[in-house]
Amino acid sequence: MDKVTLQVFANHARAAAENMAYTLYRTAHSTFVKETEDFTVQLVGPDGGVFAVPMDFGATWYPGISYGQAIGLIGDYAPGDIGFTNDPYSGYLATHAPDVHMWKPIFHEGRLICFACGHIHNTDMGGAVPASLSRTLTEIHQEGIRFPPMKLMREGVLDEDLLRVMLMNVRKPEQNLGDLKAFIGALNTGERKVRAMIAKFGAEGFLAGIQGVQDHAEQQAREILRSIPDGRYVFSDYADEDSAGGQPCRLALALTIAGDRAVLDFTGSDPQLTSSLNVPTGGNPHHTLLLVGVYYVLYTLNPRIMLNIGLTRPFTCIAPEGTVVNPVFPAAVGMRSLTCARLRSLIFGAFSLAMPERMPAAPAGTSSIMNIMTTDNRTRRSVLAAINPVVGGGGGMPHRDGTNGSGADGAYLKNTPIEITETEVPIQMLRYGLLPDSGGAGRMRGGLATVMEFKVFAPNSRVTARNRDRCRFRPWGTLGGQPGQPSDFILNPGTARAVVLGNADLVTMNPGDVLHIHSPGGGGRGSPLERDPALVARDVTRGYVSPASARADYGVVLREGAAGSWQVDEAATAAERAARPAAAHPAHFALGPERDAFEQVWDSAAYDALTAILAALPVHWRFFVKHRLFAMRQEAPGLGVAEAYAALVAETPGLAA
Repeated sequence: MDKVTLQVFANHARAAAENMAYTLYRTAHSTFVKETEDFTVQLVGPDGGVFAVPMDFGATWYPGISYGQAIGLIGDYAPGDIGFTNDPYSGYLATHAPDVHMWKPIFHEGRLICFACGHIHNTDMGGAVPASLSRTLTEIHQEGIRFPPMKLMREGVLDEDLLRVMLMNVRKPEQNLGDLKAFIGALNTGERKVRAMIAKFGAEGFLAGIQGVQDHAEQQAREILRSIPDGRYVFSDYADEDSAGGQPCRLALALTIAGDRAVLDFTGSDPQLTSSLNVPTGGNPHHTLLLVGVYYVLYTLNPRIMLNIGLTRPFTCIAPEGTVVNPVFPAAVGMRSLTCARLRSLIFGAFSLAMPERMPAAPAGTSSIMNIMTTDNRTRRSVLAAINPVVGGGGGMPHRDGTNGSGADGAYLKNTPIEITETEVPIQMLRYGLLPDSGGAGRMRGGLATVMEFKVFAPNSRVTARNRDRCRFRPWGTLGGQPGQPSDFILNPGTARAVVLGNADLVTMNPGDVLHIHSPGGGGRGSPLERDPALVARDVTRGYVSPASARADYGVVLREGAAGSWQVDEAATAAERAARPAAAHPAHFALGPERDAFEQVWDSAAYDALTAILAALPVHWRFFVKHRLFAMRQEAPGLGVAEAYAALVAETPGLAA
């Protein structure tokens, strides 16, 4: 297929995907789908590889996903069938129980041509907690009802018995049913659009187009890799906790680039967790959740790149079994999105070492998704709804500041207007906006955090705050830029009843209680003393930066002007900056004092020793041993990892075996 025809085909395919997404967006019932847009749609070839995704609707995680394994677990298909699954361990398609994936085979003259596919995030799929997800859960069985790949519809007839089982086990069945029907409508839209494409290109031309766009995306990805210096780039990042109140969770990456190929080796990442932060990949060397950060890098470097499974071909991921990035059944996986956010930061850090002139500082690294189950005092009916994502700032970029309140983590999640939230949910929003002084200082400032406060009016109102993180380890700055400010989560702030919740993701509220949450800010890029003072004055005028921070962090002295504006005191600013000692060779990363202190004890050598010990143990021992070694070294500073393990073996029955 020539290049012009290929681009025409790609445009038609994307338009078909956009139409599917628009159908779902306009007909869904739950706030989380119709407003937040936590869903995807794709067109995939007969082998299950994606060849088209929308650009204007839904999540951005899935251009490299493969439906092939899950599709194959059903086998025989007929026109009008729809397959579905939400089981993370059956085909490694769904990645936590609330994500229901569906696919509809499309036939032409008896021949299977492609599938219309996608997923919706259901607000609740049952399980131990409202909205199904919490880091406190320890096994998949607690995270809601699961269905292996099976047929939801057979030749156009809905399986009512299967549907009854699903709706019996969820907290708000009318929401799930409404979203499910909207999803079926979206798949039917995809089928109509594909038939129109077949009429235009012919069946053989359609199949050639699928292969062509995937091959072209592969070549575009290889071209970008060839522009990056060959080498091995090593970086690590941390989630604050590997379990509720636990130890830090380390993610490690060795990125090796050789010509037009790259290997991402996650060896050294923490063992499989007895919490729900595990990422179920099945060890797939091209799993989409391991490569989301790569998609962002590729698209940033070439915004005209075709988004499909061809992007994954130049990359090979190594995810050792029994680790947080490749857990074995029945590990809980519901909060995998928190770990995926850290994987994105991890990949950005490695690529920053490879091409510092082209990469931003760290994004916030977390997007807290707020859900509440409460009672409407007027109707006395329970309400379960997503309130709003609380997304952090983007990292400072090579040529501009980080995006405020919309970093790389959850940037696709749309805000729900306050009017809609207060109409559908019996709460009062007290504050929703940007948090001043939260972005990391730099020549290019980190994006500001989002802050939200709301009040409830019914007893036993239960809030889940999915993906709470970055209360301890800050989003890192680069090239002299400073880290972003950490997040926080407080019940009844500023009162005698205040409770600092930190990274807790479950809280019970009673009438009159107020909940405050703010995300982290993005990291800064470049020295703050090199920032244009006029930009600092503009930030202060806009309320992004305080006058005190302007002087302390940027060395800019301001005086107040008319109508609330601020102007630079040029002479005082020059003197202030001249008095600051300049760092001759700043470290590539500014990680923050908390991480610096942690890595004084757990440096790379200590983690290498820990990794070797854990890799030699059966999976069910690893998390226990990690925690005991952390505790022993905390109790006896200076104790080596090997010595601590020898002592642990001596005192622990069964460990030596």
